[in-house]
Parts: sequence; C-alpha cells; structure tokens
Amino acid sequence: MTRLAPLEAWQNFYLIVGSAAAALTGVQFVVIALVADISRRSKSSESVHAFGTPTVVHFCVVLLISAVIASPWPALSSASLAVSICGAAGIVYVFIVFRRARRQTRYAPVFEDWVWHTVLPLVAYAALLAASLAIPAGGGYRLFVIAAASLLLLFIGIHNAWDSATYMVLERSKDESEKEGTGESSG
Repeated sequence: MTRLAPLEAWQNFYLIVGSAAAALTGVQFVVIALVADISRRSKSSESVHAFGTPTVVHFCVVLLISAVIASPWPALSSASLAVSICGAAGIVYVFIVFRRARRQTRYAPVFEDWVWHTVLPLVAYAALLAASLAIPAGGGYRLFVIAAASLLLLFIGIHNAWDSATYMVLERSKDESEKEGTGESSG
C-alpha cells in the first residue's frame, strides 16, 4: 500500500477543489435557470451548448478527478488510467466545443472566447493526459501537473460562468430596453 502514498498527500487538496467544483456546478444551474427566458429565443440553445454546457462539464471533470484521486485504488496505475481517460475525453470534447462554437449563429465569439473555451481547456486536458500517463513511473511533479490542470479547469469554469452570466444579464437588459422603446408589454 506504500505505492499509493503520493495520492494520500493530495486528499485535502482534492477535497477542497472537488467541493468547489460541485458547488460551482450547482451555481451554474441556478444562473441558467434565472435567465432561462433568454434561452427561449430561436437558435440560442446552440449557444448554450457551445458556451454554457462546457462550463458544467469542466466543473464535473474537476469533481471527477477529485473523486478519482481520493479513491482507495489498489494500484497507482488504476488511478493513472482513470485520470488519463478524463484527459483524453476532455481533448475530444474541446474539439466538439470548438465545432459547436463555430456553428452557432447567436453570438460571434471573440479572441478571448476562443482562448477560454478552447485553448485553455485543451491545455488543461492535454496536461492531464500527459501527466497521468507518467504517474506509474512515479508521482512527484506529475501529481502537481494534474493538480494544476484541475485548478485551471476550475478557473476556466469560473471565468466562463461569470462571462455567460454577465452576457445573459446584458442581453436581458437590452431586450427589455428594446421592448420599452417599441411600447411592447411583457405580459
């Protein structure tokens, strides 16, 4: 059981990070529910799939990695395999997100959107995959890379959730201003 000692040192870190990811996932659902009327407009579901859903996915991956690291694995290679699957699946998912972002027509992504929704997640998932494949050779800095990738995904999620929430609030305000300007009533 001494072979798993490197993971035991990370228990508190992943308890904190995983709890944060779980809480932020819940907050993201609340934000989406509060501004759901914006999503009722045509083609906006494409934007939610391109920009909102990945945020929840990133939070859930951080929660999953936290659970994987905190699990009592029989061998370090088992934890390594689980994290590497997360990394590989994440890389594939980033390309799906990229395709969705390009296809949606509701919002024209700017440079910052591409960085936060595709480039940084790709870096995080690639780091997860590379570091997790090397774990069985010894923990050391590889566990720090996995921790950094987890934090990066958490920060990406926080940034993107905030960005989405502020965008939806601004859109709602704009729509209400337009309705007032045309004399429409909302009921």
